[in-house]
Amino acid sequence: MKVHILDDWFDTLRGLPCFTKLADHDVTVWTDHVDNIDQLANRLSDAEALVLFRERTKVTRDLLDRLPNLRLISQRSVYPHVDVPACTDNSILLSSNMHSGTPSYAAAELTWALIMMGLRDLPTQMASVKAGRWQAGVGKTLRGRRLGLYGYGRIAKTVAGYADAFGMDVVWWSSEQGRARAQADGMTLAPDRAAFFAQSDAVSVHVRLKPETRGIITTTDLAAMQPGAVFVNTSRAGLIESGALLNALNAGRPGKAAIDVFDSEPLTDPTDPLLSHPNLIATPHIGFVTEDEFDLQFADIFDQINAYADGAPIHMINPQVWGA
Repeated sequence: MKVHILDDWFDTLRGLPCFTKLADHDVTVWTDHVDNIDQLANRLSDAEALVLFRERTKVTRDLLDRLPNLRLISQRSVYPHVDVPACTDNSILLSSNMHSGTPSYAAAELTWALIMMGLRDLPTQMASVKAGRWQAGVGKTLRGRRLGLYGYGRIAKTVAGYADAFGMDVVWWSSEQGRARAQADGMTLAPDRAAFFAQSDAVSVHVRLKPETRGIITTTDLAAMQPGAVFVNTSRAGLIESGALLNALNAGRPGKAAIDVFDSEPLTDPTDPLLSHPNLIATPHIGFVTEDEFDLQFADIFDQINAYADGAPIHMINPQVWGA
């Protein structure tokens, strides 16, 4: 099959062990990012299979209608960036493994790093010593402080294990179903939503972005946080009510935020009001950006391509198109 891979910005995949899974295919790897539909349609005109790098490119009806050779889109996890009805209308199968066997340890590790950076104010200290000013203020010891985890999934549970090793008190909040699972597992739930935000020294969000979860973290939630607290988001920016995080930082509640995700990505404007905020710690959506995580995730994606080529597709999101 003619396979096109989008948005491999650092040309990483060709050096991974899993890339050998594509040995029998004609593979084109695009290492830049393009939004223009005309340019994308021209690039992908001969593509039979398209590999997506998470949500880096939106796959719209306008694009799909112009790709007559495309038969498969292969990716992993959730797919809010893909117009599934348009895929179906164009007889394009979307394959996406939604039930991987392990949590993203890479994302959990970055989350923990951001929690530590926020509570110890490490970016300020690092900038101060490099500028020749030595120490700059004081941070907070993690032991004995409270970490609030919003969402009761595998990544959050992994972060909770790190917090336990550091002697933090972990409390949980989630959907009604998530809280029921947490309670059944003997976890400590906050007495209510307001207390969860108000009584946590750090709050970290671990929820999949779906239509029903968009904007679930509200202005009211953030305003309830302590001035000395840190809000962490390595999941998706869309989970936060539009404009709420910038307004919260301007109001001083919470005092800091440490995030890996933004509403518009890649965000390359250093004057962006949120990105340039003095109380924001930011990383450029690198929660899953490790060699180990890439090899794990793209092994699934390439397996989906081979399964399709062998006539036995797997992880079908719109199975009605198969054989149509």
